[in-house]
Amino acid sequence: MKSKTLPGLDEASALKALAALAQAQRLRTFRALVVAGPDGLTPGAIAEQLEVAPSALSFHLKELTYSGLASSEQRGRNLIYRANFEQMNALLAYLTEHCCQGEACVVTTPDACTSC
Repeated sequence: MKSKTLPGLDEASALKALAALAQAQRLRTFRALVVAGPDGLTPGAIAEQLEVAPSALSFHLKELTYSGLASSEQRGRNLIYRANFEQMNALLAYLTEHCCQGEACVVTTPDACTSC
């Protein structure tokens, strides 16, 4: 269940990633994987941390993996899930590629983005 890592995102890949994050439990799961860093988490640890049934969590992990935002690795009897930071950064780059009409944009206040 390895994920594909893309060097840059096209529109279809960005939509797939955004769709995966557009569900509360998947967003919480992805954030937990980001916090865990490169060590990753087992599905059991994620389920316990987020107080969700492991059976419901497997569907969400599959969607995150399919979108490329997470990957899994078999380690002994356990699966370890990790956030795919390259894919996450590619999504952020895609979303901000033309920020402020290509000029450097530093957001210092919540209203700063609307002044670009």
